[in-house]
Amino acid sequence: MSSMRRSLVLGACVVLPVALVVSACGRSARARSVGGDDEVVARGEYLVTVLGCSDCHTPLKLGSNGPEPDLNRFLSGHPADFVLTRAPDLGSDGWVWAGAGTNTAFAGPWGITYAPNLTPDPESGLGIWTEEMFVGAMRNGKMFGTGRTILPPMPWPAYSHLTDQDLHAVFTFLTTIKPVVNHVPDWRPPDSNRG
Repeated sequence: MSSMRRSLVLGACVVLPVALVVSACGRSARARSVGGDDEVVARGEYLVTVLGCSDCHTPLKLGSNGPEPDLNRFLSGHPADFVLTRAPDLGSDGWVWAGAGTNTAFAGPWGITYAPNLTPDPESGLGIWTEEMFVGAMRNGKMFGTGRTILPPMPWPAYSHLTDQDLHAVFTFLTTIKPVVNHVPDWRPPDSNRG
């Protein structure tokens, strides 16, 4: 074996294990910084996927095959730049509620609700929330765990049955996604529904 080839093989034998250790340490440091490990983050990502969080919290955009999630706004809630001035007239033909084309705003007898920003942005998302606040919101259906009632179509009564470990995993995963600055409009009560 030539000395050059021997050097390349020896270098690979030294560099590869060091790179793997550094990579693993980097993942562990990131996981520790968000209060969990890679398995917890992966479990949270799985739960966010199967619970359909993105269905309402990631705006739809028109793609080449029709509506598709806008992954640049992943879990960022109703787009602040999409202003809805009033609820549609649902008439009396059995229609009780309606949803916006982005699938992030909903109108019904409760008023108009907008899917909130679930990204870790500290100004417009969950960045200031503690895990305790998040778990409280999912357990008792109150914003910040103690505020106003979480309104339809958010299925918090079903999510309230998630285990503590599952809610921890969901919250941990949400802290790892890209923060998106998006100031979602406030809920509009029914009396302002037609305004």
